[in-house]
Amino acid sequence: MPTIVKHLLIFGRVQGVYYRASMTEQAQALGVTGWVRNRLDGSVEALAEGTPQAVGQLVEWARQGPRQARVDRVDVSDGTDPRTAFSGFVQRPTA
Repeated sequence: MPTIVKHLLIFGRVQGVYYRASMTEQAQALGVTGWVRNRLDGSVEALAEGTPQAVGQLVEWARQGPRQARVDRVDVSDGTDPRTAFSGFVQRPTA
């Protein structure tokens, strides 16, 4: 099955509400690899690699996030070449 990579920027009340940990759990459950991190501007950034269906489900989840979050907007664009082959889905330091 083909693999795609999507870059997400998530805006709203998305820091300090268990967003990164929840996204990591969701990605792992879907078999999506990549990473998620807080950004200095208060947003969250993620790179997700997997099947189109699994990545699509993660993007849809990102539009809601965990219960404590308030997601105002999710910008989605094509990510890097899928041959980067991440191993797992991890939380990265704030950047």
